Amino acid sequence: MKPPIGRDTKLCMSLSGRPGNAGSRLHNRLYELLDLDYIYKSFSTTDLPAAIGGVRALGIRGCAISMPFKEAVIPLIDGLEPSARAIESVNTIVNEGGVLVGHNTDYIAARSLLARREIDPATPFLLRGSGGMARAVVAALRDSGFTDGTIVARNEEAGRTLADEYGYRWRPDMPDQGVPLLVNVTPLGMEGPDSTALAFPETLIEACAIAFDVVAQPPETPFLRAARAHGKTVISGAEVIVLQAIEQFVLYTGIRPAPAQIREAVLFAHGAATADALALSAD
Repeated sequence: MKPPIGRDTKLCMSLSGRPGNAGSRLHNRLYELLDLDYIYKSFSTTDLPAAIGGVRALGIRGCAISMPFKEAVIPLIDGLEPSARAIESVNTIVNEGGVLVGHNTDYIAARSLLARREIDPATPFLLRGSGGMARAVVAALRDSGFTDGTIVARNEEAGRTLADEYGYRWRPDMPDQGVPLLVNVTPLGMEGPDSTALAFPETLIEACAIAFDVVAQPPETPFLRAARAHGKTVISGAEVIVLQAIEQFVLYTGIRPAPAQIREAVLFAHGAATADALALSAD
């Protein structure tokens, strides 16, 4: 039985511009299933340095980092693991006795999903975005063997830098000709002011074979709904967020849950569609 909350309970948390409930539900359900004296809570902030100072000062065990803080947090912590250093983006902080170390489990999740879908690395892709999560996904594509890619970003400096670093092309606007793999790594379609925005024009969605959206809330973005309507293969942000959250859980607790426990927690937090898509029983 999970111990009651007390002075020895370890707190883990997340910092996001638009916090949701799914991450908290997933972690807390796993704590219950494994009888761990932990609790997880989501937060937002307008003062990132103060928030990270609180993680250190209060002994908070772990902190997930989401948009728009993944790069801005780097100067505020004490070190980077290779997964974060390689892409200069942090999505996970682990507090080791007051020393804050950054990791990136987004990269691990993205690469795992590309492998699970058995996407041919010869497939040309078009990726929209140039922020911290975009860097993680672009690195995963490059390290999975994808050589033919274009980064679409209105910010020329960020977009061109990202493309050049990983050996891809950059352009500021959408092409007229479609490609087989479309990847959205922007907030377009996310709950809030961008919730009705379509990440790619309908013509490009109709021409693609695979639609990959990292937006997790809502699980079905306008981009993914349009792709499903055209019969395309879909990779959802809910899948990304589950896989990366499991890696965070392991970093925080030192325990890797069994596939059945992960599936139960995913069902509780996200529902059957995401649990089935992850094919956790095969892990």
